[in-house]
Amino acid sequence: MKTFDLIKSDLYRYSGEYSFMLLLEQLVLNEGFNYMFWLRLASAASSRPVRLVLNHVIRLKQRRFGFVISPRTKIGPGFYISHVGSLVVNPTAVIGANCNISQGVTIGSNHGKAATIGNNVYIGPNVCIVEDVTIGDNVTIGAGSVVTRDIPPNVTVAGCPARILTDDASLHRAARYILRPWGTQSS
Repeated sequence: MKTFDLIKSDLYRYSGEYSFMLLLEQLVLNEGFNYMFWLRLASAASSRPVRLVLNHVIRLKQRRFGFVISPRTKIGPGFYISHVGSLVVNPTAVIGANCNISQGVTIGSNHGKAATIGNNVYIGPNVCIVEDVTIGDNVTIGAGSVVTRDIPPNVTVAGCPARILTDDASLHRAARYILRPWGTQSS
């Protein structure tokens, strides 16, 4: 997916539509979108001088907003940061499309690769996702959870360590906290 399309998908998640004026408005008013805008540009930079400048911009944004996400992190379209606050994502993490991430989240690893997160995943406040775990599609992770094992798709988990609370597919409520998912809008 091209950089402009990734930025457009992120903008759609924040506002439900996309236009140049909305882009400018969200850049000024929304810290999560602002950070992702610069992160998408830094991730796509191919020339060394441009990459150095954009990485410096990212470092300034990290200090200002408290988000620490590397341009090397693979993040799918429609990424949504819900609140300003401490947020740390290991560069080896892989995040799918239409994921929501809240304040206080840590996705890390002490031994190699970090988590692989599926599509349409909601990660609540103060969640820790530890080591190389796989989180399935349409998962809701409750606030304060510590994820240390793989999570199957279409479930809600919570607790320390995280345990399956409900099977969301059987209740017809999978991905219920993913508002305005990218890829479902009409062109």
